[in-house]
Amino acid sequence: MLKLAFQYQITANDKTSAMIKLRLKRFGKKREASFRIVAMNSLSRRDGRPLEELGFYNPRTKEVKLDEDGIRRRLQQGAQPTDTVRYILEKANVLEKASAKPAS
Repeated sequence: MLKLAFQYQITANDKTSAMIKLRLKRFGKKREASFRIVAMNSLSRRDGRPLEELGFYNPRTKEVKLDEDGIRRRLQQGAQPTDTVRYILEKANVLEKASAKPAS
């Protein structure tokens, strides 16, 4: 069986640009995980350096803290939330507020 490893590097000269994702970054002890909601490049690893930290989620206690203004700003810039982050944002009614266009 042949295994190929591909390495993606993003430089200023690349014509392809990576998408910004809103996703979870794990931290905490074993079996006591908590997550930060972060804006990251879609090609970076799960626990890599985020562009911006936008919230906190603890699945054991269901605690959620969100920077709603920062999340709305990132969504308006075109960031795509992962399925889990989308669910968290919908429960907190942030996603509906961000999708509603402000009256001019």
